[in-house]
Amino acid sequence: MDQDSTLSRVQRYEQQDDRSSNASDNPTMGDIVNARFGRRGMLRGALAVSAISAVVGPAAFLSNSRPAQAASASRYVFEELEAGVDAKHHVAKGYDADILIRWGDPVVKGAPAFDVQKQTAAAQEKQFGYNNDYIGYVPLPLGSTSSDHGLLVVNHEYTDAAIMFPGLADAKGEFELSQQSKEQVDIEMAAHGQSVIEIKRGADGKWAVVPDSAYGRRITALSTEFLVTGPAAGHDRLKTSADKTGTKVIGTINNCAGGTTPWGTTVHAEENFNGYFGGELKDDHPEARNYKRYGMGEAEYGWSLHHDRFDVVKEPNEANRFGWIVEIDPTDPTSTPKKRTALGRFKHEGAESIVAKDGRVVVYMGDDQRFDYLYKFVTAGTFNLNDRKANMDLLDQGTLYVAKFDADGKVAWMPVVFGQGPLTEANGFKSQADVLIETRRAADLLGATKMDRPEDVQPNPVNGKVYVILTNNDKRKAEQVDAANPRPENKFGHIVEITPADGDHTATAAAWDLLVKCGDPSVAAVGATFHPGTSKNGWFGSPDNCEIDADGRLWVATDGNNFKYSGRADGIWGLETEGEARGTGKLFFRVPVGAEMCGPKITPDLATFFVAVQHPGEGGKEWPEFGRPSTFADPSTRWPDFQDGVPPRPSVVVITKQGGGKIGV
Repeated sequence: MDQDSTLSRVQRYEQQDDRSSNASDNPTMGDIVNARFGRRGMLRGALAVSAISAVVGPAAFLSNSRPAQAASASRYVFEELEAGVDAKHHVAKGYDADILIRWGDPVVKGAPAFDVQKQTAAAQEKQFGYNNDYIGYVPLPLGSTSSDHGLLVVNHEYTDAAIMFPGLADAKGEFELSQQSKEQVDIEMAAHGQSVIEIKRGADGKWAVVPDSAYGRRITALSTEFLVTGPAAGHDRLKTSADKTGTKVIGTINNCAGGTTPWGTTVHAEENFNGYFGGELKDDHPEARNYKRYGMGEAEYGWSLHHDRFDVVKEPNEANRFGWIVEIDPTDPTSTPKKRTALGRFKHEGAESIVAKDGRVVVYMGDDQRFDYLYKFVTAGTFNLNDRKANMDLLDQGTLYVAKFDADGKVAWMPVVFGQGPLTEANGFKSQADVLIETRRAADLLGATKMDRPEDVQPNPVNGKVYVILTNNDKRKAEQVDAANPRPENKFGHIVEITPADGDHTATAAAWDLLVKCGDPSVAAVGATFHPGTSKNGWFGSPDNCEIDADGRLWVATDGNNFKYSGRADGIWGLETEGEARGTGKLFFRVPVGAEMCGPKITPDLATFFVAVQHPGEGGKEWPEFGRPSTFADPSTRWPDFQDGVPPRPSVVVITKQGGGKIGV
């Protein structure tokens, strides 16, 4: 595995999505972009990147000398924020960015006040979890388009024990997993999952959490029971000593992005589940090949030291119960969350949906790892606008597809279905359940196109297109570039635009194009393709999550923004997709040092923008003004409280226009 020993444990864990476990010889997206747009030009870029890196180093990528040209046709009307990095968050002039809820704040009635020195698992199960990622907004009353009252459903992706717990990590931010007590492990487990909170906008235009709401709920990895549904439910490979039925699972882990369904539930992506499991299976174990394909074998959490179910030697089937899409009904705090196996098992980033012309629902998903794939799921049944109950199990039956991109600008969606093509007993599949449990291997055999870390995939109901966010892949070699992954050593990522055939999202054919190649356009070797009107602040790298608002505008959040190459923090950029300003980026919000920008969600009236600031203060060594690892005692920022003794706290921020009105208009 390609690890950087200078990184903290949590940063190394985050790099799970940067490590490829795909040994297939399928064509890469770079091969295809290469074939479409010309290998010669891309190889020139590759040689230039290698040369500039060798001669002048990463600092060359920081150039901002290119003069800005106005893109007057842009639909993003605000005074652009200046790019940079410091200990605070910043928003465009004329806007307020207020803290809505922080790690440890009360969620469930009776939650105790947060005391960072006296944390307990019991308290954390009633308090807002750690590292908020995806944000779903469900208007209240249900079925309305209310933008003043609703429910937020927030993912809590992972934990950083070195910053969470006093006295655990040394000055280098390191600790042995065996140093953690069972109580600390249980606190971590309680800090994972989801928070459901009720929020209202007051007469002054400010939002607040409704205290002691009947909707308030914590869903955790420690104690919440999930029901497994769909084709893999009850399969022998999902049965454990604690669950002989193979249908009941305690908890959900590493929930990254997600989506909100047309019937008002939220879906949540289980991503890097592999790092939670300790132990190692022998090569001849029936699950050894399966787990290797998912990157199993190196625990970054100490959960298996206190909970046998996370030890693959003691419970070899437990890991098969993670890596699914989870569905939650936030309007019913007594409901049982479900793991929908029909949508496949992989390192899901998100699951955004759209109702197709014939009423079927199409869910788009990315597998967030280097050289893995893009998927969509088409329900068998149709959405019933007038009967919510009839929609509640739509995600249990349908067809999963994986994408193959051609150099001629076409996409073929190939069914991931047992008995079709190579997905047969001859290749080790005995049923659709086996195909779904080993979705990655099935996609390998189908010849899907290897992508540069596909993250959020968002259908745009206004223009009918689909936007595929590809974060980066600096391990792609020159001979691996293709049409849809066009750059070797892709440090900055790119965005692909898909146009379904005849505007039909259920179609198995589509067209594709590149919206932008990210990075600094003023450095020719980078090969970025933003609109010439993009300012020195408007370009970005490492796109991750995104939001499409009611007007069809695309907002892009970044993860890492390749700080060592860009010298700037993550944030939110408006990115024009239409007309003569297509490809113009504009910086709207930026996070404090060490943080990742997550969960962008805009209310239907466009007047409120919710964003999630994840892992503030993480790292620290890469920021020259701090220059050392962050720990509980010595973090690079104490955002958002800025109080001595209080570590940085991941938080949801609510952005509104001063005086009211639509965001970015």
